[in-house]
Amino acid sequence: MYKICCVLFIASLSLSSCLRLDSNLFRNTTVTNYLMEANHAPQEISLDASYKIPDSLIHLLPLTSDDNGDQATIYAEYLGRLTSIATDTVILYFHGTRDNMDYYWNRTKLLANIGGKNHFGVMTIDYRGYGMSGGKPTETGMYADAEAAINWLKSKGLTGNRLIMYGFSLGSAAATYKTANPGALTPAKLILESPFASAAIMVQDAALLALPASYFTNLKIDNAQEIKKTQQPFFWMHGINDDFLSITTHGEVVFKNYAGTYSEAHRIPLATHTDVPIVWGIDNYKAAILAFIRR
Repeated sequence: MYKICCVLFIASLSLSSCLRLDSNLFRNTTVTNYLMEANHAPQEISLDASYKIPDSLIHLLPLTSDDNGDQATIYAEYLGRLTSIATDTVILYFHGTRDNMDYYWNRTKLLANIGGKNHFGVMTIDYRGYGMSGGKPTETGMYADAEAAINWLKSKGLTGNRLIMYGFSLGSAAATYKTANPGALTPAKLILESPFASAAIMVQDAALLALPASYFTNLKIDNAQEIKKTQQPFFWMHGINDDFLSITTHGEVVFKNYAGTYSEAHRIPLATHTDVPIVWGIDNYKAAILAFIRR
């Protein structure tokens, strides 16, 4: 009876494009302006006042993203001094599937304050269709959006040996792809938090039945394959109790497939999908990332 119900449920998905995995994967919200430090809505991470970023170090940037002729204006935030990008180490942070940059504001602030107050430059983007960014979210569009950010950093003097890629959840796709297939700059290191292995495995986890991934989605995202091409040092962290992207079917697969120069695995007991820095402990999280970047 259970299997019959599953079949009927899955068959109903094919009748509604709004229930396809590719549309559900991008849970974007739009805004007319970004609140940043004025954002008092709930976020995944709470930080005290010591993490506040001075207004002079907050920069909202429109960028032109070109996906094989499909152009869109996307928005980015840069936390740091624009005049020192040519000498700073910069973390390029790709956020998760939901909402927009405001929801991840505390995460970017946290990264900016690893190693000291406003120690690293941090850049983050809203993919097409997220926040104030124009266009519609797509897989190839996301990669083009990532390249637009990298191009901007290069134009300000950043070199690849000072570029750290950081992908969380959905953002793991952009971070991994642009590390494995570099464009304007070749990143120095890759950090993934709660990554997924592939769109196909997401379908298998969600469907409970052995149906082809193409039945649900036309996404080709495959971090488990892209990581095989990555030679840069790799830092992976994942909550053992992740109830969205299983550490077993996703994170462990990505880590196992890495065959580059150096890797670290951090399996965080009791952590779920969104709370790795909190459950691990903010100080532990910062210390581990700092040591990895400096090694």
